[in-house]
Amino acid sequence: MEKTSGISISGNVSVQPVVKVRDRWNFRTTWPLHLMLLPPLILIIIFHYVPMGGLLIAFQNYKPWLGIKGSAWVGLDHFEFMLQYPDSKQVIWNTLFISFFKIVFGLITPIIFALCLNEVRRMAVKRSIQTLVYLPHFLSWVILGGVLVDILNPDGGLVNRFLGVLGIEPIFFLGKGDWFRFVVIISDIWKDFGFSAIVFLAALAGVNPSLYEAAEVDGANRWKQTVYITIPSMLPIAIVVGTLSLGSILNAGFDQIFNLYNPLVYQKGDIIDTFVYRMGLINGNFGFSTAIGMFKSVISFVLIVTSYRLAYKYANYRIF
Repeated sequence: MEKTSGISISGNVSVQPVVKVRDRWNFRTTWPLHLMLLPPLILIIIFHYVPMGGLLIAFQNYKPWLGIKGSAWVGLDHFEFMLQYPDSKQVIWNTLFISFFKIVFGLITPIIFALCLNEVRRMAVKRSIQTLVYLPHFLSWVILGGVLVDILNPDGGLVNRFLGVLGIEPIFFLGKGDWFRFVVIISDIWKDFGFSAIVFLAALAGVNPSLYEAAEVDGANRWKQTVYITIPSMLPIAIVVGTLSLGSILNAGFDQIFNLYNPLVYQKGDIIDTFVYRMGLINGNFGFSTAIGMFKSVISFVLIVTSYRLAYKYANYRIF
């Protein structure tokens, strides 16, 4: 019996195995896309990978006039000194403390804000609120640092004037270690919580409306709908954001602290990045500062890998 294309001439259909055809990568059609990637790729190589050669300074008694080739090799001396240097331990603790509370409250605040904003029914009001809370994210810490210095000034600042009306003595927020930490954490959350809430609002937009309709039929009020439908729907993305944040726990915000801190708060406000800046560029101890930066980079790399593993395990998150 003669057959063509899996159909017999007699009218009977014959089943044949499906052959998967793999699309071949064709550079002739995709070269414009690769050309678009070329400039950023070159910039990444120049500014991120080429400077890695300077990590040799961490193992040398580096002198700028001698260069990397002429400077004496000291091996792991800088790393040993880093572990014994009292200020190094305090700086690491400050970084972990500030970064931990930034991550925790920087995760809780956007979730609460997204839940509250989700209950607003008038779109005009909702969009106005979103615009207002997004704006601080797009302002640099140079601008916001100057604003905070002015309003927190113990001599005539807006906050201390208000405290004076309440009969409270002026507080030097940026001159006392504990208050400085508080200002750093709160101001960072205030700056970014609106922008961070976008991902949670997107998660809420993907919730099936029929779930709420079924809950209303069963007599569930708005609070129960939030507890049993909304929050569980946000939980996977919250786990992803929280676990991925672990990779940046040693990044406590150089731009922010550099524009706010002063010698009075070094004891409790100095972090790894600002300490490296002072040791290297201010004091000229390039080898020691490079060793600290390399130590931070290695630990951060391990944390990033761990955070992605956790995100994949608990939220089934993967890059590709």
